[in-house]
Amino acid sequence: MTVTIERIRAAAALLQGQIVRTPCLRSQTLSAITGAEIYLKFENQQFTASFKERGALCKLSRLDADQRRRGVIAMSAGNHAQGVAHHASRLGIPATIVMPVNTPFNKVQQTRLLGARVVLHGQQLAEAESHAHEIARRENLVFVHPYDDEDIIVGQGTVALEMLEDQPDLDCLCVPVGGGGLLGGMAVAARSIKPSMQLLGVQTRSFPSMYAAVRGEPMEFGTQTIAEGIAVRNVGRITRELIATHVAEILLIDEADIERAISLLISIEKTVVEGAGAAGLAAVLAHPEKFKGRKVGLVLCGGNIDTRLLAIVLQRQLVRERRLVTLRFESADQPGTLARIAGVIGDAGGNIIEVAHHRLFLDVPAKGADLDFTVETRDAEHTETLLAALRSAGLEPRVLSASGA
Repeated sequence: MTVTIERIRAAAALLQGQIVRTPCLRSQTLSAITGAEIYLKFENQQFTASFKERGALCKLSRLDADQRRRGVIAMSAGNHAQGVAHHASRLGIPATIVMPVNTPFNKVQQTRLLGARVVLHGQQLAEAESHAHEIARRENLVFVHPYDDEDIIVGQGTVALEMLEDQPDLDCLCVPVGGGGLLGGMAVAARSIKPSMQLLGVQTRSFPSMYAAVRGEPMEFGTQTIAEGIAVRNVGRITRELIATHVAEILLIDEADIERAISLLISIEKTVVEGAGAAGLAAVLAHPEKFKGRKVGLVLCGGNIDTRLLAIVLQRQLVRERRLVTLRFESADQPGTLARIAGVIGDAGGNIIEVAHHRLFLDVPAKGADLDFTVETRDAEHTETLLAALRSAGLEPRVLSASGA
């Protein structure tokens, strides 16, 4: 068996009516920002908020009666887990999911709510995978790999079929890649339909596994990334071959690129994506010269981001844009100082979010105090206007860095 366009079309027929037919729409504002024609495939609108349902349902549908009775097991950082759990429940198949212990709480909770038994094990996906294989052998369960399985890959390839049905003029697809199931399947589908199509993969600098694998370079990994959905150390054998054959290049992105993309998608498209789901847009923002003037399809592959993390990301982006600043004033500890500073900020149109009054810092004179004002402004230009007003009033604020130093 091989991954072919015929099998991907058969998978599309199987999936019809069982998953959401998500839209692929042009973003006018993101196109203006990036200089490319940006089309977004909203896979975050699937029931489990991820494309992973496609491959999971294709795989589960091919199990025979004995395999369905025994049950399945998978390892996942979250989205594959939910896809398997949801469709296994629909089909009456018992499901066990092994997840790394640092998997976001919302993904663990959702997987349990969908009816699966969840086992938390290991710090990384590779450790979870090893433990899942042990349980599979012990309990005689069918292992459902998240990416290195032909049934999974052909299911994920249906994303490209739908994108080209909706937007046949696309000439480039920029796709997040972890183990490579989505990119591998989409590459086969897109290049079969449109041989001139360029496929680009996206990985984080912290987890450049496929990037290193296809280049034959040693793999070096970080410890954390906001894009945990593509934080994969062990790439697939099948997916590596597909990507080496059909994909032009894999681009690397930084964490700040991903955070900016998450923020833009919320503020402009009013859609919530997780780190991996924002990776395609992050690549366009980080490597604009590769996309300028082209018709680019991006897959918002998942929307399962922890709300606390999302709040932090949005605030950090405000800091980067200088719409949220912390100003430190060194002054004598005397009545009226705080009110005077607040008055100038208010008159300049700044919105005071928080005030901290430091008397116990040992580098502050005993008769002095440090006053920290966290202020919201309209934009970086407004921040500069505010600083000028404070200096004109005889005040000398120090703008603190994001670390507070």
